[in-house]
Amino acid sequence: METETATRWLSDAEQQAWRVHLDVNKLLMHQLEKDLQPFGLTINDYEILVNLSESDDQRMRMSDLAGATLQSKSRLSHQITRMENAGLVRRENCESDRRGLFAVLTEHGATTMREVAPHHVASVRRHFIDLMPADELEALRKTLDPVAEHLREQRGG
Repeated sequence: METETATRWLSDAEQQAWRVHLDVNKLLMHQLEKDLQPFGLTINDYEILVNLSESDDQRMRMSDLAGATLQSKSRLSHQITRMENAGLVRRENCESDRRGLFAVLTEHGATTMREVAPHHVASVRRHFIDLMPADELEALRKTLDPVAEHLREQRGG
């Protein structure tokens, strides 16, 4: 850990880049969440539906889903309970591990996903993708790939 005297303060350009990143992240997530509200979903609900819809048999172990969504097991459990009450998912016991549980996408959850996905993609396009030329979008991806990889390694996978 760096000491106060060894701190490498951000230059003006670095500070501006960091702050615009923070602003874009917060504002974009706020807008995407707002655009999901008419469907009764939060951005966390949508992320869970995506993970389940893309997984084998449309199910995931709760511990794996917590890792995939960067949520604590406790927070995910509360979220899944709310989504169960809405009929989007259900829990199933894991036969090979009595303590393990699966989150499973219901038919209603799959139907909701098919209905909402085109609207969400349009929102992502409107508020992010279509605001940048393709070459700059590719440059952004290449720039952020090493950061994402580093952060995945820091969290252990």
